[in-house]
Amino acid sequence: MAENQRTAPPKTDPTQGAVLRQGRAADPLPSATQPDAAEAEALETAPAVEEEDGVAEELEAASSEFEQARAQFKQRELRLILRQCDRVLLLDFNRLAMSDWPDDYTLATARRNRDLWLFSAFAAAVVFVSGLTGFVTAWVAGTGFGAFMIILMLGIPAVRRIYTSSPSYLDVIMKRQRLLREARAYAAHLEGKEGLIWQCTRMADFNAALKNTRFSSLIRLSERRILPSHLTRREHVRLYLIYLLEAEKAYARVQAAFFEGNRRAIDQGWQGVAAEPEPRA
Repeated sequence: MAENQRTAPPKTDPTQGAVLRQGRAADPLPSATQPDAAEAEALETAPAVEEEDGVAEELEAASSEFEQARAQFKQRELRLILRQCDRVLLLDFNRLAMSDWPDDYTLATARRNRDLWLFSAFAAAVVFVSGLTGFVTAWVAGTGFGAFMIILMLGIPAVRRIYTSSPSYLDVIMKRQRLLREARAYAAHLEGKEGLIWQCTRMADFNAALKNTRFSSLIRLSERRILPSHLTRREHVRLYLIYLLEAEKAYARVQAAFFEGNRRAIDQGWQGVAAEPEPRA
């Protein structure tokens, strides 16, 4: 009885409330004053990132300044070329091409007619002089004298135009000399006091034909300011014309490059590079 009383479990009253028992301790709250590892790493790398950004900005600014300076130098060089070689735009092709130049066949024909006229006049004069010496009869000498006078009259330009339209040898020579004289005067106008084509050699990068060695003699004469006086043959004038035509092509390309550089400078906001219009008088 006594053991049964000791081992019997205690009876609880179902009407009593729930019994609280002691459990484990609660989790500690995270401290607000101590940052986690990610925040600490971000705080440590922030100055380095800012420093890298500053270096990148400095490099970009330096690169922009260098590019602007190079563009300004290029534009200044192109502007100088355009100012020095602008006289190529005054080129008159017909005055240097000399399309009315008498060809060699015309010159040979005129020379043959001249020789025939001289021979006929000389033969008539011989007959007339023979009559004066008594070598031939008087009527033959008179006939020779008449033929001599007629032949001389046929050589007068006003009379020649009546029976033929072909130019005389003297007309052909004078026309060639006149065309050469006009071409030299026009070349002197283009060259001016400073010379033209030797300054156009700066445009050789825009037209490789200007580097041809056949123009070297013309360039040297132009640099010495004595080129027009040495254009004594048609071949010289034609070579000068060819160079000016190639220089005209190069000038158009230089002008296009200058306008393109000016447009790019305006797009980039480089006021010092963009060309400003000249003030009007």
